[in-house]
Amino acid sequence: MMLLTLSTYAVGKSGYSGVIVVLFLLLTALIKGSLIIRDFMELKDVSLLWRLIMYGWLWAVCLIIAVTYFISL
Repeated sequence: MMLLTLSTYAVGKSGYSGVIVVLFLLLTALIKGSLIIRDFMELKDVSLLWRLIMYGWLWAVCLIIAVTYFISL
């Protein structure tokens, strides 16, 4: 988790931009979000409905950000 956080920080500090960077940052957010949902929120052993709600929300937010970014190009 710390490596993912440091990598996004490094990308931000370096000033890179573009489609590849946005996709990398969204992928990093998905991985970190999944780890938080599974481990920190301890939802790995709950019913399928709760996991679908939480992971669905995470994917929906990332997809909305991606679509908004690509529309603005």
